[in-house]
Amino acid sequence: MAMTDILSAKDIESALSSCQAADSFNYKSFFSTVGLSSKTPDQIKKVFGILDQDKSGFIEEEELQLFLKNFSSSARVLTTAETKAFLAAGDTDGDGKIGVEEFQSLVKA
Repeated sequence: MAMTDILSAKDIESALSSCQAADSFNYKSFFSTVGLSSKTPDQIKKVFGILDQDKSGFIEEEELQLFLKNFSSSARVLTTAETKAFLAAGDTDGDGKIGVEEFQSLVKA
């Protein structure tokens, strides 16, 4: 499954262009611009499945760093500061990774 099966290519392009500069990524505005925050829980779970590259059931720090690349291979990697802030926002149980329920809460935040 590709991101474009769930999200429009136009919205993805718009969301990625809004955070091209280093340290400009904001997960709330990204989720809103890309249209993810208006998707159903099942659709959000499918996006989570794409982001969970190693299929561990969690999005770990290394996967978060490559978050934007899941939307476009030409996108940049997140900076260390962006990655740590994104992880801190999503990791509500403090285990150092984001589970599917945490991801759904983060998207709807």
